[in-house]
Amino acid sequence: MNTKLKCLLLDDELPGLTYLKMLCEQIPELEVVKAFDNPEKLLSEIKNIDFDLVITDIEMPGMDGLSVANLLKDKMVIFATAYKEYAVDAFDIEAIDYITKPVKKDRLQKAVTKALEKINKKTSTKKFVQLNTDKGKALLFFDQIVYIQPSESDSRDKEVLMKDGNSILLKNITFAKLLSQLPKADFCRINKKDIIAMASVKFFAHDEITTTFLDKSGKNVVLFLSDIYRSDFLCKIDI
Repeated sequence: MNTKLKCLLLDDELPGLTYLKMLCEQIPELEVVKAFDNPEKLLSEIKNIDFDLVITDIEMPGMDGLSVANLLKDKMVIFATAYKEYAVDAFDIEAIDYITKPVKKDRLQKAVTKALEKINKKTSTKKFVQLNTDKGKALLFFDQIVYIQPSESDSRDKEVLMKDGNSILLKNITFAKLLSQLPKADFCRINKKDIIAMASVKFFAHDEITTTFLDKSGKNVVLFLSDIYRSDFLCKIDI
């Protein structure tokens, strides 16, 4: 299996942003989710965006890239800037890399490889995540999760079906937040309402997935695979 890093771009200069986006689209391991020319706009939207990495300039009007990075918490950051003097500050906040402009494709590829190595190391060692449920905090072991869907009573909550047939109700959490805490290669959002463990895929066609788990009548559950998420799904099964 392989996967792509979902990436946000930030640069207040539109020509630079356009050029950076063009370079990123030439790197197979990257998927550009959205490009921003305003840091405040990026910060106002990130709660609803599933992403792994931000590639950002540093000197921008209003809020600079270092300040943005400090607010991203567990997300990876690559700085792409015309100025060398911020390098120490960048690595103090554990940036993945620091690239000076003009950005070259091979240099960007090197930085992306570092990001992939970091995320692969993290997901290979971590076995569970701690999340809030209707009964208190719970440890969800990744290899026990089958399928995740919105709660029927409140879509802000998410119902997790486990291998033993039991379900766990996660309180007030978005799909984007959930996906940021699950191993990328092992889980995939397949439509607006469903996240599936890749290990639960039995068969798949153009617009549907037959799973290994059963409904109340004993038949394999079939889920819709939407156009929006198909490419990510196919990437994860190494098509």
